[in-house]
Amino acid sequence: MTAIFAILIFTVYLVFFFPVEVRVKKEEEKSPKYTAQMKKLWQIAQTSMKERKPFRAEKALLTILKFDEKNAAAYNRLGILYAKGQKYDEAVECFEIAQSLDSNPASIHNVGLIYLETGAYEKAAMAFEQAIAMEGDVPARYIALAKAEEKLGRTKKAVEALENAYELDPKVATLRQILALYEAAENTEAATMMTARIEEQIAKDNAAKARKMVAKRTHEAKAKAARSATPTRKTLGTATRKATPKIIKQHVGRKRI
Repeated sequence: MTAIFAILIFTVYLVFFFPVEVRVKKEEEKSPKYTAQMKKLWQIAQTSMKERKPFRAEKALLTILKFDEKNAAAYNRLGILYAKGQKYDEAVECFEIAQSLDSNPASIHNVGLIYLETGAYEKAAMAFEQAIAMEGDVPARYIALAKAEEKLGRTKKAVEALENAYELDPKVATLRQILALYEAAENTEAATMMTARIEEQIAKDNAAKARKMVAKRTHEAKAKAARSATPTRKTLGTATRKATPKIIKQHVGRKRI
């Protein structure tokens, strides 16, 4: 009975564990070559996108996904590529797959941008809000949300989104967008107040630039003064020679008896 039980355990080991060990070993043996191939394909894809060679980039990314069908980064890049080529349906599909594989705000934001481009403003707003809920410290997310809200005719929400973006990164361009919304809504009072805020921000920016320029010039002046004050090796040698006492010179020049 003991012998039968031992044989049974050995059989289970062969069926369930041995093939796994062999398979893992084979994967480990292939891993350096696989890594090198993936790296090469990524380089081709990135270079092709920079050089505006979409077909070559698409082929490289699809090859990556053929070997690694759960590569969220490849789906994201492919989605960007399709979006640039105005293949919006394919782009949305790629971004949605990427989001399902690796739920991150960038993928959701990209989907929102496609919805915004294709006129699905409600879906775009929902996507941007979801991305903001996951990562609420990126001004671009609020600016994109403001565009969607503006298209939906929700001026108040668009202004709120832009104000949030301004709090994170106080830029005149953001205030100008808010001003444009008030002007479109014919809200004269709010537009006047926003104009004053823009002028104030411009003054702050100019003052900050002036301070940076003064600080830069001061630093350069100090560095120049430090270089001038530091004696060179040649100067040090000359000074040493001049400072040599006469008694030492006489002693050195005296002949030994």
